[in-house]
Amino acid sequence: MLRYLRIRNLAVIEAVEVHFEPGFNVLTGETGAGKSILIEAVGLLLGGRASSDLVRTGESQATVEALFELAKPLPDLGCEILIRREIGRQGRSRAFVNEAPATAAVLRTLATQFVELHGQHEHQALLDPSTHLPALDAFAKHGDSTSAVATYWREVQSLRERLARCQMDGREKAARLELVVFQLAEIEGAAPRAGEDEELAARRQVLASADRVQRLCQESYDALYDGDGAVLSVLGGVWKRVGELGTLDPSFGAYVDSRDGIKGQLEDLALFLRDYMAGVDASPAALQEVEDRLAVIQRLKRKFGPTLDDVLTRGRSLASERESLGGVGEHQADIEEKLGTASARFLTAAKDLSSRRRAAALVLAGQLEEALDSLAMAHTRFQVRFNDGPLSSDRWGAQGIDEVEFFVSPNLGEDLRALTRIVSGGELSRVMLALKTLALTDAPATTVVFDEVDAGIGGRVADVVGKRLGSLGEQFQVLCITHLPQIAAHAGTHFRIEKTVKQGRTVTTVERLSATARIDELARMLGGGVLSDQVRGSAEDLLAHASSRRRSGDSQPEERIYAESERRKRKVKARGTKVSD
Repeated sequence: MLRYLRIRNLAVIEAVEVHFEPGFNVLTGETGAGKSILIEAVGLLLGGRASSDLVRTGESQATVEALFELAKPLPDLGCEILIRREIGRQGRSRAFVNEAPATAAVLRTLATQFVELHGQHEHQALLDPSTHLPALDAFAKHGDSTSAVATYWREVQSLRERLARCQMDGREKAARLELVVFQLAEIEGAAPRAGEDEELAARRQVLASADRVQRLCQESYDALYDGDGAVLSVLGGVWKRVGELGTLDPSFGAYVDSRDGIKGQLEDLALFLRDYMAGVDASPAALQEVEDRLAVIQRLKRKFGPTLDDVLTRGRSLASERESLGGVGEHQADIEEKLGTASARFLTAAKDLSSRRRAAALVLAGQLEEALDSLAMAHTRFQVRFNDGPLSSDRWGAQGIDEVEFFVSPNLGEDLRALTRIVSGGELSRVMLALKTLALTDAPATTVVFDEVDAGIGGRVADVVGKRLGSLGEQFQVLCITHLPQIAAHAGTHFRIEKTVKQGRTVTTVERLSATARIDELARMLGGGVLSDQVRGSAEDLLAHASSRRRSGDSQPEERIYAESERRKRKVKARGTKVSD
């Protein structure tokens, strides 16, 4: 469970601290207030891509920090996990897990064990049939099988490439070897190191401002250690007096105990400033050397990139190909034998996976129809259709031998048609929500994050979706951004996100709402800028209705509460007050 989130200098957020609760937490606010930035902050903690554009204007670094509480401890981490991500102005980022340095890849691996993040517009992915097979596998928990099939497929591909090289005639092989040797020599001659481009960019930043860096270091060192009235000298007298106070009053004891640690930190800082200042080469030649090296790295990235990691990977691939082309090599018959074995292994695993996918597809269809019925899509029929053509090697791939597409009929009496061709935006959102909640059953995640799951819906349907999210909150911690009061009313905890101008700067704040403030927020969502007594009454009805459902486990009929809400709207409109849907 995400218990605590702290953000500093991220986009329009200057400083935000949020304490989340178990169950259903909702975040609301005007469009553009910064709601999705909170979701992006969580994404950064889960290993998302960092960018210098995320750092608040005028600041040197953005920081996102979160405390997760787990029901079961993770090995070497325990039940409380503190994750911090720091992003510098140059785009470099650092990550820490329980104060130990970690990579973004480690964060991504760790995140899958306790967080599910569903971003804004994710439901649109269903319009691409290529996403349907992964969705089926996620529902059926086929992760181990799909990984095995993908591994076997890579082996088949590698052997096919080796066979193709072996089948080259002498002239083709010589021409290819010449190109490989030339490109490899260019990479090996430059001898790039992983992360070298980022290190050089940071060093260039320092060298370009060497005079300023040295001046700031010298001034700081003098203020701390070597100048008139240096901090460390003054602190010596302060600590002496505090020590005497400690003998008179024990309440000073904690400060007396901490003095050696504070003194040590300041001395370490002073020594670091002195050594750092001495190590800065302010000569133009040093800057030019870095610029020249960066130019070499950039040329390699343009040719073999786009990233330096891609360049290094290409170098390893070229070295392997050079050995294959330049050596005695394997006999074609040997490679063909290995390829036959690998293909048989792949096909066996892929057929087994395909069989289990077809069984899972029937279960998914039945459960999804039930889930959609509870989301006000009664009588919907759903089907997963497989490609059943000849099983040629053209159909083989990293996902196996299957291609699937979802078909749906949302209206009674209509034929099943491809999902991508017939559903409305609201229907698409509900299909995605149903798929996600089904895939979450027995999942390890303890926190589920939805960014604007309400696309294309409203009225009674929004109330139904809110109820579904509330039910999900009984199994998991749910964080949801929404614009709809019908959904927000079902949350157990409500946060409002606001954007204001403070001293000429845009600032985003997050406030946990009291019962009274929550009614005002729901009224704002119902009626826009007009907060009349009638609109507040509608908000109170909405909140009371949702609360009664949470207490009873079921509900009053949705039609009655929806009719009551519509009655109030008509009454308000009759009096000339504008109320938005």
